[in-house]
Amino acid sequence: MKQNTCGSLLQQLQQIWDEVGENDEERDKILLQLDQECLDVYKRKVDLAVKSRAHLLQTLADARVELTNLLSAFGEKTYVGIPEKTSGTIKEQLEAIAPALDKLWKQKDEKIKEFSDVQSQIQKISAEIAGTSVQVENITVDESNLSMKKLDEFHAQLQDLQKEKSDRLHKVLEFVSTVHDLCAVLGMDFFTTVTEVHPSLNDATGVQSKSISNDTLAGLAKTVLALKEDKKQRLQKLQELATQLIDLWNLMDTPPEERSLFDHVTCNISATVDEVTIPGALALDLIEQAEVEVERLDQLKASRMKEIAFKRQSELEEIFSHAHVEIDGEAAREKILSLIDSGNVEPIELLADMDNQILKAKEEALSRKEILDKVEKWMSACEEESWLEDYNRDENRYNASRGAHLNLKRAEKARILVNKIPALVDSLVAKTRAWEQDRGITFTYDGVPLLAMLDEYAMLRQDREEEKKKMRDQKKSHEQFSKDPDAFSATPSPARQPSTKKVVGPRANGGANGSSSRRHSLNSHQNGSRSINRDGKRETRQVTPVNYVAMSKEDAGSHISGTDTLPATP
Repeated sequence: MKQNTCGSLLQQLQQIWDEVGENDEERDKILLQLDQECLDVYKRKVDLAVKSRAHLLQTLADARVELTNLLSAFGEKTYVGIPEKTSGTIKEQLEAIAPALDKLWKQKDEKIKEFSDVQSQIQKISAEIAGTSVQVENITVDESNLSMKKLDEFHAQLQDLQKEKSDRLHKVLEFVSTVHDLCAVLGMDFFTTVTEVHPSLNDATGVQSKSISNDTLAGLAKTVLALKEDKKQRLQKLQELATQLIDLWNLMDTPPEERSLFDHVTCNISATVDEVTIPGALALDLIEQAEVEVERLDQLKASRMKEIAFKRQSELEEIFSHAHVEIDGEAAREKILSLIDSGNVEPIELLADMDNQILKAKEEALSRKEILDKVEKWMSACEEESWLEDYNRDENRYNASRGAHLNLKRAEKARILVNKIPALVDSLVAKTRAWEQDRGITFTYDGVPLLAMLDEYAMLRQDREEEKKKMRDQKKSHEQFSKDPDAFSATPSPARQPSTKKVVGPRANGGANGSSSRRHSLNSHQNGSRSINRDGKRETRQVTPVNYVAMSKEDAGSHISGTDTLPATP
């Protein structure tokens, strides 16, 4: 196919004009018009080319600026893949920059997402700490600074906030646990108590969803303080009630079975606030139950007061009885009755005073124990001495009768024991005198001064020894007279029969406790008695009864009804 060119077309136009017979003027006009039209077409094309070049240059410039901005935002000066030289055509330069620019744009999107995630977490935790609502959709990322340094700063801030959140959450959980334990001990509703601080603190809410705001922490701290104060006051009240219960139980000698019903009350009587952890230990209904029981026992106390006081008095009398101290129990009981009926003395004070008397009586009995033990040994030895005398007077004691060998053995032991009596009496006298000097009072045994008893025993023993000596002398004289009657110028008097007089032992012919024999017929010694002093001479010693021993009923009554409001030790 024949290709048309401008020359061939112009030649074809000339032929047509020749055939037509177009004049030269017309021809020149058309050719001029054709030249102008060609010029316009070239001009338009050049303009388009200029615009295209300018656009490409602008695009290249924008790409370079974008590249520079991205590198600046990333905090980098260079980027691998960007040609250092700017040679080549515009399109070549654009094609060289385009791949690096595309990668940087992708990195920018990734960084913006990463920054957005970090900032959203920061904003969320900050809102949780502040206790405000979280608006995650309003997060704005500064695209001018997407450097790793800035991202590390955000991460550091996020870590600090996460640590603070963890610490706050730990405190919240500790507070909640403390509130739970306190509510359990106090018998209160934990759910109601904790949700009053914040609804998110109930067990149904996840741990991460619980409020950690300053208001929540402050509310929990306030609640814990209030519950602890309530616990302290309830424990103090319960301990007061427990003390009253124990006092009333001791007052009325309540049996252990009845006391055990309130072990849950008395078990915390000496506990500290932190030691009370049993659920319901300080519940209001338990305290009310203890209050009701205390009120009941108070009412019961009035009716049993006399019985309890008399029981204490019986205990006191028993202690004195075992210690061989005489008291006027009847006068003491009358005084107790008058004090209770008058109502001038608190029952607890009365019993406390009686307990004090019992304690002093026990101390008194303990101080007398050593001497009383020796008195018992002395009395036993005197009984054996009396038996031995009867045994020695029995002319048939060596007969082969039933039980003779047993009596013989007893007699041997009795002789050994009787030989120890003088040393025993001396020791008893020494200890009794030391006891009296130490306390400034007379030691009495069932109302009789012990030294007077020992003094009389010594005199009787001495009289008997003298009588035995006379009997031996008379027997010797009688034997000599029988052998040589001429040796005597006068008829001797007949020998006296062996005396039946004994050294009266403290228990001879006495009752079960030997009280009648122990007195040794000491009626003559009530106002004064003879004793042997250290020089071996007899002296008259005034015997003064102890203020609570061997006193008459009149003295005891006057002692009890003295200035003291409570009955003194009889």
